[in-house]
Amino acid sequence: MQTPFAKYEGAGNDFILIDARDAATEPDSNLIAKLCDRHFGIGADGLMTLGRSAAADCSMRYYNADGSAGEMCGNGGRCFALFARHAGIGGDTLRFDSLDGPHTARICSADRFRGTVELGMTDVKRIEAGDGWWFLNTGVPHYVELTDDIARTDVAVRGHAIRRDTARFPEGTNVDFVQIAGEGRLRVRTYERGVEAETLACGTGATAAALVVHHAFQPGVRRFDVEMPGGRLSVAFDRAAENPFFRNIRLSGEARRVFSGTIDTDNL
Repeated sequence: MQTPFAKYEGAGNDFILIDARDAATEPDSNLIAKLCDRHFGIGADGLMTLGRSAAADCSMRYYNADGSAGEMCGNGGRCFALFARHAGIGGDTLRFDSLDGPHTARICSADRFRGTVELGMTDVKRIEAGDGWWFLNTGVPHYVELTDDIARTDVAVRGHAIRRDTARFPEGTNVDFVQIAGEGRLRVRTYERGVEAETLACGTGATAAALVVHHAFQPGVRRFDVEMPGGRLSVAFDRAAENPFFRNIRLSGEARRVFSGTIDTDNL
């Protein structure tokens, strides 16, 4: 079967996008894993489908590179919003639903290839503290640990071990290693659940890192610049002094269409 697709990236986090508004079913997990394979398929950190929605401009369904369904992906959501814009859906503001709830994305600037996109994230109501680590859900679960030298951190080995620590995290977790580079400035590396490797960037991970550093170290800062191996992201949020909830969380950065094409899924 001939399937049109587009490849987008945000800070090096890359995704396959498929317009499924007229599709009878969602792609199955085996097909998704084959499409995301970097040697035998298109290659990506994940895949998203664009569908119709009765309550919003459209719906987004996100799948990890291993074919499993994911609740949300921050960089994926930004790429999805630009994909929808390129498909003629929505205007400067796009409202879409995902498995973790409704989202609003603002297209700050865009041309036919790239754009700067600000994505509204879900509220965060709780941060758990452990022995030198924190745990929270920014659409998907994240473990956050600080380090003094992020370049020397063995993300592959330590990230894999923590991600598989089902005694502490029964459903598994994404793992973020964070170095504070100054007031409102962070360096972050992430081991992603579902990709089962370090990725060049992670939007929900950048968000988790910013909220933890605000919570534990920089309570006066409500906007963070986050440097990841694939690029820079910005995280801003509101938090009233008397309220522990994080609200109006915004993840911003550039997204880009890399290429588009058609793949014969019978040839995978």
